[in-house]
Amino acid sequence: MLSKKIVEMLNAQVNAEFYSAYLYLDMANYYKDEGLDGYFNWYKIQAQEERDHAVLFMEYLQQNGEAVVLDAIAKPDKEFKEFIDPLKAGAEHERVVTALINDIYAVAYEEKDFRTMQFLDWFVKEQAEEEDNADDNVKKFELFGGDSRSLYELDLEMAARVYTAPSLVIG
Repeated sequence: MLSKKIVEMLNAQVNAEFYSAYLYLDMANYYKDEGLDGYFNWYKIQAQEERDHAVLFMEYLQQNGEAVVLDAIAKPDKEFKEFIDPLKAGAEHERVVTALINDIYAVAYEEKDFRTMQFLDWFVKEQAEEEDNADDNVKKFELFGGDSRSLYELDLEMAARVYTAPSLVIG
């Protein structure tokens, strides 16, 4: 049985993951409007990953006999003026998500909820990758995004990203 606090935190994480998807779709739309289809692709895939993460949290709650509570998802409130703005916002957001997952893990540890800790292990690793990818995107843009030819090359690199569904087995 999951504690009430863990259930509340996991439900909050479901909604945080859906917000992440909204945020990344907003970033994707920004890049589409700016004619950077590669960056559009990268963030569209990022949004799909976040939706999948939300579903994984939902399934974990359901498999533990808990109700899923879907709250309203806030409209993204970021304003992007330069091409690098979404990249920086994405890196910042990934650190926020990491902190949320770490908070759930800490409570699970305190409660000796080893099953939830084991479930969260995949997300802890995933967040390290997410932060690295987001930071790399910022660094590459800062190094190479200043001229149109290099920006074109970066956009092509972002266009090469393909979606891969998570391989986490819940049970």
